Parts: sequence; C-alpha cells; structure tokens
Amino acid sequence: MSATATHPGASSRRSFLKQGTIIAAGLAFGLPWFGGCRKSPSEIEGIWQELATNLKGTLLLPDTYRGFAQKAAPWALQYAGKLPQAIASCSSAADVRTCMLWARRHQVPVVTRSGGHSYGGFSTTTGLMIDVSPMNQVSYDAATGLLHAGGGARNLDVFHAGKQLGMAVPHGRCFGVGVAGLVLGGGIGFDMREHGYTCDKLVETEVVLANGDIIVCNETQHSELFWACRGAGGGNFGIHTSFTFQPYNVGNIVAFDMQWQGGDTAALLSASQQVIEHAPKELGLKLNVLKETPGTPLFVSILGSLNGGSRAALETLLQPMLAVQSPVKSEIRETGYWEGNEFLSEEGLPEYAHERCRFINGYLSDEAIATILQQLNDWPGTSVKASWKFFLLGGVINDRQPDAMAMVHRGYTMLSSIDLEWSATDSAATVSRAQQWLDDFHRQMAAFASPHCYQNFIDRNEADYLNAYYGANLPRLREVKRMYDPENVFNYAQSIPL
Repeated sequence: MSATATHPGASSRRSFLKQGTIIAAGLAFGLPWFGGCRKSPSEIEGIWQELATNLKGTLLLPDTYRGFAQKAAPWALQYAGKLPQAIASCSSAADVRTCMLWARRHQVPVVTRSGGHSYGGFSTTTGLMIDVSPMNQVSYDAATGLLHAGGGARNLDVFHAGKQLGMAVPHGRCFGVGVAGLVLGGGIGFDMREHGYTCDKLVETEVVLANGDIIVCNETQHSELFWACRGAGGGNFGIHTSFTFQPYNVGNIVAFDMQWQGGDTAALLSASQQVIEHAPKELGLKLNVLKETPGTPLFVSILGSLNGGSRAALETLLQPMLAVQSPVKSEIRETGYWEGNEFLSEEGLPEYAHERCRFINGYLSDEAIATILQQLNDWPGTSVKASWKFFLLGGVINDRQPDAMAMVHRGYTMLSSIDLEWSATDSAATVSRAQQWLDDFHRQMAAFASPHCYQNFIDRNEADYLNAYYGANLPRLREVKRMYDPENVFNYAQSIPL
C-alpha cells in the first residue's frame, strides 16, 4: 500500500512544493536552520524538494496535509505538542535510506515512528519523522516456516495474519502497538511463559544504518548487532524495516476476565501469590488493583489465558483466590486461540498516562501488599484512574541466560507496574500532585523489588535508566553502539551513549 493511498488528505509531493507553503511551515516551527547555519526561504524549499523528489513514498507537511498534527501525535498525549517539520511516509527500506542520507547531509534530526507507543514520547521530534507504518505487510514462508513482518506492522496486522495461519508469535494486547517497538524492547504477552519474550522468537531483521547501509542481521550476519537488537534495538542503532520470526502453532485456550470489589483485598493479593507459585507455563496472567476515585473501594481483576487447558483446570488453579471471595464479574471462555485473544485485546488508543515499573524476583510479602494498598488508598486523584499491576513471568523466559541477548531480564517472577492516568481537563496542580504520588510509590516499591525496569515501559523519571533497562549487558551494548552508530546519529534522552 502506498503512503499516498494510506493518507487520502495528502497533496502530491510536487504540487505542495509549487504552493510554497513549505517555507511557511519551516518558519512557523521556528527552525529555518539546516546544516548548522541559517538558510533563506528558497534554500529551504530546495532542500525539502530534494527529499520529496527522491522518495517513492510521500512527504507530508503541516500546511498541506490536513491530518498532520494527528498523524504526528504519539500515544502518550502529554507529548503531542512536539511536532516535526515533516513526516516521510516510507514505502521501502530504500525510502528510509533516502531519508537518512538526506538528514545526514543537511544535519536534520530524525526519529522513527512505527506504532508511536513510546511511553516516554521518544517517537517525537522537531526535525524529520521517518514513518515506516506503510510497510505493514505480514507474510508466511511455508518453505522455511518463518513469519515475515514489515517494519511498520502492528499487533493487529500480525493478529490477522496469524488467525489465517493458525500460528502466533508472542504478542501484546494492544492492537495499535508496533511490532518493531514490541520486539526491539523485549516484548511481553500472555504467551511469554510458554514461548518466551517476543525477541526470543526473532531470527532476523533488516536494518538501515546511520550511513545509509541496508544490512540484514541474524546469528551469522552482523551477529553483534543482532544480539543488541533483541532487547535494546529501539532507536539506538538503526531503523528496522523488516522482521523475521519463528512462529508456533496454536490451538484452543481458556480466556478469562474476573473482578472483585471491596472485601479483603489484602487476602486476595496474598492468595494470588499462591496461584502464581504453582502456575504452569501455559498460564498467562495480569493482575490489576484499580482505584477509580479517592475514597472508594479498590477493584482487583485478573485477565489472561490458559493455553490448551479447560475451565475446570483454570478454576482449580485460581482456587486460592476464589476461596477468599467470590468475584463480582467472571467471564471464562473455552475457545480458539485467536478468538480468545480478541476477547483479551484492546485498541490501545492514545491517552495521558505515566507508568513506572520494577521487576520482582520471588513473591509479594505481607509488607509489600500493605504498602501497595496503602499507596493506592492515598492516591490524590485525577479525572481518570490509578492502578498497580503485575504481569506473571517465569516459564521458558528463564531458560535463556541474561547475556544470551540484550534482553537481560531473566529469572524474575513478575513485572510490577504503577499506572497513572489523567485527562486534558485535569489542572496542572492536579497532575503534579498525582505525579509526585507516583514517584513516591515507585520509590517505596524499591524495598520489595529489583532496581531493574522494563525498557518498553520507558520512563523519563527513571534516574539510573541505563542500568535499570540493560543491567550487566550495558558495556557490550556500548561497544555495539560504537561499532554501528559511531557518530551517535540515533539518540534521544535515554538512548545508549557512546
């Protein structure tokens, strides 16, 4: 699908340049600088025309594309005010190469956009946004048994392809999330205990480097970069234009969504630890403790699936929690894999949110549970909600060593996370108080968790982020950075430094 067909409001790249509106666009953003010096309007027009003429895709500009601001907006809406000068909708790796060479020549900063779900808003720029979303094809090679996904494919694209094939790779719940961001930062989902992180199923990826080279990396070609891409590839070494995965066959599952309100929440959380202590690798589980409004009772919910199991087997596993209290909501479906995952999925629409996380080894103590509940009950409130949750880890995730690839987070029981949400109607003071609460809660959880955090829940407030995301793998990642991006072209506030 061409970029022009994907975005029906766009002018052709030649017609908009004739209008001269690119000059106004560049000046409106206060960025009439190229190559480190000020350019005249005619020079600016010529520079952008150079890029537009050489793209097979489409160059979108603020004054000539009706949906520019919406197209440029990230998932984390608090960062939506940062707009690029232009968006290059790329239809191939060659287009990405053209963008990189042009940007290097004119010293324009770039950022890659696939799904745009960076929690820290790092898929935004005031320069050129390289949008790979038109490259969203997903195909299966029967001869090799491998699944191929374009650099712009999203969970929904893999969902549709997998449903036709009866195969899957570890995937998340949000349809709009880009496969690139998911796999390059690790990739969690309900299948991970049985099949590993998403990056564990990656066998090859095509990358456009800062110098414009288009390379393929795998276990034998550019193996050091391949090692680094699986867990630290997002925005650090190059722009990924395709991925090749080893999929697995799927069958029937038991999908479930259960909720409790009020009662003995501490006892429920304690019982949840008994559940996960004896959980088989086929069980995928997210537990959430939700506070909707200050002063109201907490909700506890569990969501997930039991691959190849039965309703009776699931209820036996959950018996410690069911014995504490009957749920106010209980949906359990014995169904096909993709039908069950559709029930568990959501769109992943943009929102105002900040999430802070920690990996936990072992189980929650009574003191940890008391801290979680106290903090949630002390939430000062926004117009939306706040929650604490965990994703169940373990299983085959821990079969690999932490240095087998850049995804260092092995050996943990759960990934815990505090999620704060608000809306545009909340005052700055309200959001500030809530953010302070979030930071305090995150600090208090340090006593019960590791210092390590999930890089796909990237967090601008994490002070020791390099150690938190990459741990003992950081020195090797620096070496790879020096090897493949020696001029640090791919950089952002929390990128791997030289």
